[in-house]
Amino acid sequence: MTRLHKLLANAGVGSRRTIESWIRAGKIQVNGKCAQIGQEVTIHDRVHVDGKLIDLEHVSPQQPRFLIYNKPEGEICSTVSEEGKSSVFDSLPPLDQGRWVMVGRLDVNTSGLLLFTNNGELAHQLMHPSFQVERQYAVRVLGQVTSQTLLSLKKGVELQDGEMSRFKDVVPRNSSTGANQWFNVTLSQGKYREVRQLWEAVGCTVSRLIRIKYGSISLPRELKKGKWQELPLGRVEELVASFKAKKLVSS
Repeated sequence: MTRLHKLLANAGVGSRRTIESWIRAGKIQVNGKCAQIGQEVTIHDRVHVDGKLIDLEHVSPQQPRFLIYNKPEGEICSTVSEEGKSSVFDSLPPLDQGRWVMVGRLDVNTSGLLLFTNNGELAHQLMHPSFQVERQYAVRVLGQVTSQTLLSLKKGVELQDGEMSRFKDVVPRNSSTGANQWFNVTLSQGKYREVRQLWEAVGCTVSRLIRIKYGSISLPRELKKGKWQELPLGRVEELVASFKAKKLVSS
């Protein structure tokens, strides 16, 4: 027997987090009954996802694939396009089996690196806080930035929700001292609007935000906005091996 959310994630149906949200919403049924978080199934069970029967007998883990996508500002990170706004999924190539799972969202006004994979388990690992996968952004801020400002951002500041947060690193991108200044910032989690909120907490406003790195994967300079490229198989194998090693260390 295998846990339902893991089986469906490995088959590319969705990320573990997404599948669990579908279970809570009653969108997944096992043998005619609403599925439960942590439920185990066999290939002989009848599983429906949003009314569609999943053939468990022929579901098998696919060769992991990763796409690097350069998201333009204005696109939304949703499978459903909104009026006047296109979705990041609109530009992706079709899959013979399963679906593309997004690794870490970006808000509509943020551009840059997005990762997609056909393996929901790997997507879960890349996003889970316990793996401490670093994200790096290029950010243009408006406001007075002093050495004390940078120190505060690295030591930790209080956000609007009352929680403390900080950047692991803040590095000026050039020697500009004008009203708008560029920095590279690094953090190891991806809460909603966290980069913008950190700068707002020290009296600055973010006017441009571009994700340039996710873990060991950087946004290629030659990749144009709205375009994707596939990560070579060798790099994918390295990525899978690194997570297996992390699992052994944490277990």
